Amino acid sequence: MHLRQWQSECVNRVLEHFSAKHKHFLCLATPGAGKTIMASEVAVQLLDQNLIEFVLCFSPSINISQGIKHTFSTRLECRFDGVIGAVGCSYTYQSMLSFKEDFWQLLKQNRVLVIFDEIHHCSGSSPEDANAWGEEILLNIQNQAEYTLALTGTPWRSDQAPITLSRYTDPDNQIQCDYIYGLREAVADGVCRSPNIVLIDNERISVTDEENKTKTFNCLDALFQGSLVTYQSVIKNSVAIRHVLTLATKKLDDIRQHNPNAAGLVVASSIEHAAYILNMLRSEYAQTAEIVTYKEALPSLKINEFKSSTTNWIVSVGMISEGTDIPRLQVCCHLSRVKTELYFRQVLGRVLRVNKAINQEAWLYTFAEPKLVEFANRIAEEIPGVPVIFRESETVTDSAVQGGIEIIRSNSSSQDEHKVRFSTPHKNESLFPILAPPNDRDLTWGQSPSFEILGGFREKVVSTFNSPF
Repeated sequence: MHLRQWQSECVNRVLEHFSAKHKHFLCLATPGAGKTIMASEVAVQLLDQNLIEFVLCFSPSINISQGIKHTFSTRLECRFDGVIGAVGCSYTYQSMLSFKEDFWQLLKQNRVLVIFDEIHHCSGSSPEDANAWGEEILLNIQNQAEYTLALTGTPWRSDQAPITLSRYTDPDNQIQCDYIYGLREAVADGVCRSPNIVLIDNERISVTDEENKTKTFNCLDALFQGSLVTYQSVIKNSVAIRHVLTLATKKLDDIRQHNPNAAGLVVASSIEHAAYILNMLRSEYAQTAEIVTYKEALPSLKINEFKSSTTNWIVSVGMISEGTDIPRLQVCCHLSRVKTELYFRQVLGRVLRVNKAINQEAWLYTFAEPKLVEFANRIAEEIPGVPVIFRESETVTDSAVQGGIEIIRSNSSSQDEHKVRFSTPHKNESLFPILAPPNDRDLTWGQSPSFEILGGFREKVVSTFNSPF
């Protein structure tokens, strides 16, 4: 297999690291750079040198797990499904929670390489402060595996918790990566597309409060600071959605003149929001479009079918935010209510993977919300300068569940610290209501001041790394 230069360098670094009696290796490589291929080459080299006997891979979703299985099976030229005769298997992190002791005996009785894709999903430096996946790694893998290879494109967590198996500097608690291949290098090498981020604003927004008083704002930043109108209200506004889709569909149509197979992704906020956008794409813009959410019967199958189809758009609620490999995606609309830098970069990563098409433009459209503007303007930074927080063990006193996110309040000395974990809904329970796509009204969640977008829209394009587009 022909490796890219960075992949070859990283493989050599990993092997040197392991030969020096270090067991754990962390690789930061920008989304779309080809981390899985690099990891499969490490596995081949270790097997050929008789340093391991088995390979286990863990990742955050079924789609990513299936992609890893295919890559490793191809590179190892054998089955990678865990059955007799296979040299490994690919699982999701969630599956770790159902493994019994007889499974973990595999690591105690054999020399096993364990590979973690998007390791930042696993947190904790000890079982006491770990999340569920991190705890399984610490208890059953950390000291039992012959070697571990952790991969990530975004090596930090929004809650600033330590990433499992990672090392941090003292005293500033910055993560230490054993190999870094950044987006700047990937763009220069032609490994990733150069991103263009379009920040959409408006020059006249009128807000009427409960006392029927009206204020006018000349930008979104002023709107959010000077009124009770929220970012969520803007991304659900029909005028705002229509403007984003007008820009994005036009850009995709332009790209498809050269790349007939090019596609777009809309990351929506809820199932209702996604259904509304899907209806608008089909009825107003005459676009072919599909929707994929956790409510679908076979969402992984739907994503796989979209990869090789000619459908223009796929509308998702968190199902294609990370790790999913769809190289024909070149346009993305970030309309999620999640506004963390981690999520922003993961969404952007969906349009960065290069393919053999003529046009290699990559465009992301979103609103000029202050945090998103900040994230867009520092996309060249691989690791934001926010140190990790090592928390002492906490005793839970009470908890509240809000929309599938459980906020756990503790009796810690810091009154402002909360742990946040995602709770899994019952199989028949939805985190968001499923409603018929509205015709031409704004989606509403709770009460908020009424507002109208009256002025002209304006766009600022952040062309990272001197993009020629």
